[in-house]
Amino acid sequence: SRAGIVDTDFAIEDKFDHLPASPPASIRARGTSAFVTVQEGCDKFCSFCVVPYTRGAEQSRPAAKVLEEIAHLARSGVREVTLIGQNVNAYHGAAADGEVADLAQLLALAGEIPGIVRLRYTTSHPGDMTDALIQAHRSNDKLAPYLHLPVQSGSDRLLQSMNRRHTVASYRDTIARVRAARPDIAVSSDFIVGYPSESEEDFAATLELARRINFASSYAFKYSARPGTPAAALGSPVDESIKARRLSVLQILLEEQRQAFNRALVGRQVEVLFEKPGRRPGQIIGRSPYMQSVHAVGGLDLIGSLVDVDIVGVGPNSLQGRLA
Repeated sequence: SRAGIVDTDFAIEDKFDHLPASPPASIRARGTSAFVTVQEGCDKFCSFCVVPYTRGAEQSRPAAKVLEEIAHLARSGVREVTLIGQNVNAYHGAAADGEVADLAQLLALAGEIPGIVRLRYTTSHPGDMTDALIQAHRSNDKLAPYLHLPVQSGSDRLLQSMNRRHTVASYRDTIARVRAARPDIAVSSDFIVGYPSESEEDFAATLELARRINFASSYAFKYSARPGTPAAALGSPVDESIKARRLSVLQILLEEQRQAFNRALVGRQVEVLFEKPGRRPGQIIGRSPYMQSVHAVGGLDLIGSLVDVDIVGVGPNSLQGRLA
């Protein structure tokens, strides 16, 4: 009997029909960067997550529709596009020749669109970091040297309870292969602290993983039960005061790593995509390949351009640059 069961799957075309094309004027008002949905849903069923139940199974938008939207954005002044999905690196969209394009192929095609100078993608699952996608970080010169790859925990015991389908060793191996393909890549991640039954040993393993990887930027959250998920039925909850303490310790470490990454850029030259005027006269603001805000003295004619910038200073939340 299917009584009480809600079917969350629907036709691929229907699923993406809610993405209307924006008029050029509104695109120009939004700026030089845009997000393009390429994938929805998730088949991973991590025990803490509601996405598979609310968004349904993984569905990928046909490649032609994605490329058509990116071309429309580029004609309206967009220069950087981020391909997004609940599990974007699981993308397998219908291609023009009747074949199926993976994310690496979609990024390659997107990089050929006139006007597009930088590409990104988010959010990814470690289990879908294919060899082809890893090699795209070496071969696709439009793809930013930045990877957001959530790990959630440094404890294999908890990863198994979370149904993450990867281990600490496999995650570290994936990061090593990505860094071998693109040595200057920055890696960011997501962490959950206080997952049911998390011990001091489990938490120490998470800190150890963070130290070993050395993230450029990361987010950490206290575990919060989502009704209807398998994790919500688990016993052994972690006391809120312990969650708060562990979150603080992890966030301090991750912030230290972020600031160290930013300081290490001083003296280096990076490509900055300038986006808007700054607060001070003659100042323009853009974004580095690593997602940091960069301000420099320069003309408004540079907005929308990818410019070589020498990083000469670092603040709490931005970098100071000088046009090379």
